[in-house]
Amino acid sequence: MARLGRSEMKAAARRVTKYWIAVLIAGLASALCASGAQAQPARPPEGCVGTASDTWLFVSVENVRSGNGLIAFTLYADDRSRFLVKRGSLAVMRVPAQQGTTRACIFLPKPGTYAVAVYHDENGDQGFDRSGLGFPVEGFGFTNNSATLAGLPSFNSVRLSVPRTGLLTRIRLKYP
Repeated sequence: MARLGRSEMKAAARRVTKYWIAVLIAGLASALCASGAQAQPARPPEGCVGTASDTWLFVSVENVRSGNGLIAFTLYADDRSRFLVKRGSLAVMRVPAQQGTTRACIFLPKPGTYAVAVYHDENGDQGFDRSGLGFPVEGFGFTNNSATLAGLPSFNSVRLSVPRTGLLTRIRLKYP
């Protein structure tokens, strides 16, 4: 994949802003539905990334140290043997980084249990950079903000149940 230019990154950021507006509207619609009003079937917000489906997850990535590069989301099925294994993911999706908090909407195949690994690809090379000793040099995080002090988190600690569309999860990046 080619790197995104500034104008493409700004356009992507506008799409992300539009989907958060759609999230607010969807929240109002849910409130109306709860009060007895009839709701329309849910439609994905504009700007969701991944293979389109009827299920999506909002992800708020916190502690992003700069607006350089991309935030990459790697989606894993509920299968410990494929977690963090080369070619083991369901999908990798990227959005432009925004300093502080980067928000994204990612499509999921269907409701179920998943794991999400996130990293801040600050140089935009679309790879997770490591030092000569194999330690990360870019910020990273996992669903449930699982501890990574003594190595990678366990699969059980990063599993996230998504029983319906439109849920929100927060992931806090850790930088070396």
